[in-house]
Amino acid sequence: MNAPPATTRLPTLPRVERKGLRIAVLAPPWIPVPPLGYGGIEAVVALTCEGLVARGHEVTLFAAPGSHSAAHVHSPLQGTHADQIGSSLYESDHVGAAYDAIDNAASEDRPFDVLHDHSGFTAVAMAHRLSVPVVHTLHAPFNDETRPFYTRHGHKVRLVAISRFQLEHAPPGVGVADVVPNPIRVEDWPFCEDKDDYLLWMGRMDAAKGAHRAIAAARAAGMRLVLAGPVQPGQEEYFRSEVEPHIDGRAVAFVGEVGGARRKELFARAKAFVMPIRWAEPFGMVMVEALACGTPVIAFAEGAASEIVIHGENGFLLADEQAMAEAVGRLDAIDPLRCRESVASRYNVTIVAEGYESVYDSAIQAAASQGPRFVRRVQSVSRWNDRAERVMPGAARASTLQPTG
Repeated sequence: MNAPPATTRLPTLPRVERKGLRIAVLAPPWIPVPPLGYGGIEAVVALTCEGLVARGHEVTLFAAPGSHSAAHVHSPLQGTHADQIGSSLYESDHVGAAYDAIDNAASEDRPFDVLHDHSGFTAVAMAHRLSVPVVHTLHAPFNDETRPFYTRHGHKVRLVAISRFQLEHAPPGVGVADVVPNPIRVEDWPFCEDKDDYLLWMGRMDAAKGAHRAIAAARAAGMRLVLAGPVQPGQEEYFRSEVEPHIDGRAVAFVGEVGGARRKELFARAKAFVMPIRWAEPFGMVMVEALACGTPVIAFAEGAASEIVIHGENGFLLADEQAMAEAVGRLDAIDPLRCRESVASRYNVTIVAEGYESVYDSAIQAAASQGPRFVRRVQSVSRWNDRAERVMPGAARASTLQPTG
């Protein structure tokens, strides 16, 4: 692999002297931060925490056991739950325990200034019980299932989109005021100009992600295809019927879930990364990772792909599998260095950390203008205790916290 030319530099922003914030970051409870293999949100959380700490903030990360970070790490649960992603039991337990810790910090005169949530829906629905403002990054698309949820609960937090596409598709009445993309540290990814003769597809084995369409495009182009990614619970039938019959180890190879150096090598050596999605992808971190390695992306013009891929410069935006196959013949026109620079200039960790600083400031100012929510919550709990005492004398009281002034 070639080292990037000396002229390639990551853009940096001037350090602005400011008071550091106490920031709580809530990751999902399923797998550690950073992830060993598949885990886009966890990778984003790891880099975001690193960027915030580097800019002088005191960050506490609530994450699954086994996590490590430049931030202080606290794991509310005893184990990871990679096979039970989406379980309301573990998500609510994780969020509830984190909220208790945030309450305890306030009662001990060590309040957090803001909570940044990446964990899912429970934290949003219950955000109004916290004393601190909550910022919630929208890692999932708006669809028929999530629109009613955010319509009911979105006002409880400051919502942050990860792409302009996601912002523009917010439901009516759901206030999404900010766009901060997912970060990448480009220097962590190997740059390679000399490519091998294979196309790469990487993701979870979901029909919307399009592994079967990648197979069709590669076959039409006469190219070898490498498929990488996990078969998660509920995806077994799709994999068995649409993908597995085509795997022969030659024209189509399946390497399963990969991480670390092997993942980076697959991205760097691929002639192109194919992204034949048919869903409203809110970002698409795998495209950014491929581009960081100097690997062009051939994608359907769906979701945020139209923002990440610059047609004719770092890849191609196309309509179907046949067009993808034809684009393979035009890959020599794409400069690998331009691919790398196209993400370094837009998604590096410093840019993203500064973006979130601005979001945090806005959330804190908005919360201050609305009055001391913490005092109101304590008073509400006290009134509940008074009523409980009248109905059931001697009943155990809910513990109240002292306002921080």
